[in-house]
Amino acid sequence: MQFLACLVLAGCLAFAQAHTYHMGPCPIVEPMQGFQMSKFLGLWYVIQKTSTGSKCITYNYTRGEEPGEYVITQDSDHLILGLTPLKHEYHYTGQLSVPEPSTPGRMEVRFPLNVAGSASHVVFTTDYDNYAGIFTCQKLAFAHRQSATILSRTRTLDQVQVDKIRQRLGQYGVDPFELSIIVQTGCPQANEDNLDINIDPNTFTSENLGNVVRKAGEKIGDGVQWIAQTGSQVYHKLTGTEESQTSSTTERNNRVTNAKNNSERLETNEVEWIP
Repeated sequence: MQFLACLVLAGCLAFAQAHTYHMGPCPIVEPMQGFQMSKFLGLWYVIQKTSTGSKCITYNYTRGEEPGEYVITQDSDHLILGLTPLKHEYHYTGQLSVPEPSTPGRMEVRFPLNVAGSASHVVFTTDYDNYAGIFTCQKLAFAHRQSATILSRTRTLDQVQVDKIRQRLGQYGVDPFELSIIVQTGCPQANEDNLDINIDPNTFTSENLGNVVRKAGEKIGDGVQWIAQTGSQVYHKLTGTEESQTSSTTERNNRVTNAKNNSERLETNEVEWIP
């Protein structure tokens, strides 16, 4: 049941990602010239983002295990779970790569619940210390899905900077009126007792899924054993053989003890299991 619940939850979370769908190819959004990832790393607060009802969204960019690889973790108070009284924090981790080292501002991102594959992840503007503009887009068969994000190093951003980034999006053919204002107040604190939901590239590995199945199998095995033992007791009680069975068990144990004391071989009709 826990395994099925995880799959259902994962499906709901994937469905609720903040994107809009459009026909045709992705808009051409030029990456920032001279972009330096080393200065861009760290925590960013999401000020506005395409079509989402989630709040308290943050992006955290960190280095990956290999050179040129990075990790992006999106933390939020999720829209669907936010409809319930459950206090939670939703952590969604993806992997970033730089296909062309000469253009570090144009990256590719892959999230574990995105069955369609990787998407572009373009940093088109930033001053590294205050604001940043991100545009992601994924090609589909005859269409694409896109998302724009305005980031800030603090929970608020000067409206002048917000307007400049929105204007830049409009110049690239991206509708800035599709962006939602993200609430950054009343957010969960690290010391609060909240439910942590983590979806990362290791969530659906064969090892993790195997552990889930193994634990489920152990629970099922325990249940089968309990049912068998209980059924046997009920059967003997109904047939009146419970007392005789107990007596025969006691007698057999006495025979084993006497045989050991007399150094005699005990012969029985039971199967002797050889390891």
